[in-house]
Amino acid sequence: MLMNSPSVTAGTHTVFNQPPPLDPYNLFSTDTSLKEALSPLSWAEPLLKDYGHLAGHEFFSAGFLANQNLPLLRTHDRFGNRIDRVDFHPAYHQLMKAAIEHGLPSLPWSNTNPGTHVARAAMMYLHNQVEAGTCCPLTMTFAAVPVLNQQPLARSWLPLMTSRQYDPDDKPWYEKPGVTVGMAMTEKQGGTDVRANTTRAVPLGKGGPGGLYALTGHKWFCSAPMSDGFLVLAQASKGLSCFLLPRWREDGQQNGLYIQRLKDKLGNRSNASAELEFQDAHGWLIGEEGRGVHTIIQMVALTRFDCITGSAALMRQAIAQAVHHCSYRQVAGKVLTGQPLMENVLADLILESEAALAFSLRVARSLDCPDDESEQLFCRIATAVGKYWVCKRAIGHINEAQECLGGAGYVEESILPRLYREAPVNSIWEGSGNVQCLDVLRTLQRQPDSLDVLFAELEKSSGADTQLDQCVTDLKNDLVNPVNTHYQARRLVESLAICLQASLLLQSGNGLVASSFLRGRLNRVGLAYGTLPVGIACRDLIERASPR
Repeated sequence: MLMNSPSVTAGTHTVFNQPPPLDPYNLFSTDTSLKEALSPLSWAEPLLKDYGHLAGHEFFSAGFLANQNLPLLRTHDRFGNRIDRVDFHPAYHQLMKAAIEHGLPSLPWSNTNPGTHVARAAMMYLHNQVEAGTCCPLTMTFAAVPVLNQQPLARSWLPLMTSRQYDPDDKPWYEKPGVTVGMAMTEKQGGTDVRANTTRAVPLGKGGPGGLYALTGHKWFCSAPMSDGFLVLAQASKGLSCFLLPRWREDGQQNGLYIQRLKDKLGNRSNASAELEFQDAHGWLIGEEGRGVHTIIQMVALTRFDCITGSAALMRQAIAQAVHHCSYRQVAGKVLTGQPLMENVLADLILESEAALAFSLRVARSLDCPDDESEQLFCRIATAVGKYWVCKRAIGHINEAQECLGGAGYVEESILPRLYREAPVNSIWEGSGNVQCLDVLRTLQRQPDSLDVLFAELEKSSGADTQLDQCVTDLKNDLVNPVNTHYQARRLVESLAICLQASLLLQSGNGLVASSFLRGRLNRVGLAYGTLPVGIACRDLIERASPR
C-alpha cells in the first residue's frame, strides 16, 4: 500500500451541453406526418401505436445487439457433417418473431380491412427505423406470396408464409408452423442482367409447371440464406425460368444447397448475405419454362416498393435524431434549433423526409387497388421512379443529419452510422439507378397509357401552384417529344419524382409542408441541403418533426 499518495478527484470533467437519450419513445405517436397520413385507417391505429411503442423501446436495444453480434456461418457440425447453417444472435430472432407476429410479411394477404398495404407500409416504416437487417427476409416473404399464388403446388406454402408464427429452426418446411422465403437471382457474370445466368435446371420427371427439377449453379448474392425456401432463376430447356427451391427436400433430406461464404458487405450487419452453390438442388417450376422474369417480376416490384419505404424510414429516423440533438445542444450560448443556418438545414432535411413518406404511401394506396387498371399502371411506373429518387436521396440526407450531430453522429454508439451504411443497399438492391430510369422509359414506351395515368395524378393538384403547373407542362413536353431520352433519363425521372412529390404534398392539405417543399425544390439553385430560400417557416417544420 502506497502512503501519502496525492488525492485523486472523482473525475476530470463534468459532462454538460449534451442531449438526453432520445429513446425510449413511441415512433408512431411522435410522428405527426405519419399519423396524418394514416388517419383515414382508424382500424390500423391501435396496431401502429403498439408497434411504434415496441420499435421505440425494446426494438431499439435489440437492433444494436443484432448488429453488434454478427451472423456466424457453420458449414459443418463437429462430426464433419455438412450442415450449411447460419447462426444469428437471439436479438435477431426477437425482432423477426415480433415482426411476423404483427403481420409485416402477411397483413395485406390475410386482412380484409381497407388499406392493408398502406398499414403494412407504415409498420415497415417503423421497423426499418430501428433495425433494417431483418426487413430483408420480411420483405421477401411478403413479396413472394403473389408469385407462389400462381402455382397450385406451391400454394401449400402460403398458409405457412401468412401464419404469423416464426420458427427459426433448421428443419423441413412442412414440419414448421411458419416459414420465410428468400430469393437468389444474381450471378457474378451478369448481375442485373439475369438473362446471362448460367445456373441450369433439368427436369426430374416430365417437367412443366409444378414439376420438380434439379438445379446446378452458383448464386453471387443471396440475402437471408436461412430462409425455408428461395425463388430462384435458372436456365431450363426453353430459357430462363423461375423455381421454388426449399432448404430441405420433401423426403426429409437436406437439399443440394451449399453456403460458400458470407459476404463482407456494406450495410447492416445483423442479416447475412451469402454466396450459394447448387448441386442437383431440387426445386419446383413456378409458371412456365422460359417465363422466369415474367413470373418473378411481381416479387421484384414489391421488394422495390419496400426499398422506397425503407429509405423513407431511414430518413425519418435520421431527422428525428438530428432534431432531438439540436433541440438541446448549444453553440455560443444559443440552442442549435434557434440558429438560422441550422434551421435551414433541418427544415430542408424535414421536407425531404415528408416528401419521401408521401410518395411511399401513395404507391401503397395503388397496391390496395389490384383491380383498378389505372392504379396498377401508376404503381408500375411510380415504383421505378420512387426506387430511383427516394433511395438516392436517402444517402446524402443521412450524412447531412450526421453533420448536425458532429462527432456524436459518427460513432457507432449512435444509430446514425448504421442508418448511413444501410442507405445504399436500397439504391443498389433490385436494380440500381440506371435500371430504374430505363425501366421508366421502357414502361412509357410499351404501355403508353401509363403516361396518361401519370399526368392524371399530377393534374389532381392543377391550379394550386402556378410554378408546379409550369414544371408539369415542361415535363410533359420532354416525355412526349423525347430528345436523347436514354442520355437524359436520370434528369427526366428526377423531374417526374419531384413533381409527383410536390403534387402529393399539395393534395395532402398541409399548406406548411406543401408550400415549403414547392419553394425549396422547384427551380432550386442550391445543390446541398440547407439552401432553402428566405421565407420558409423553418421553426414550424422543426416543431412538426420533433420526435417528442
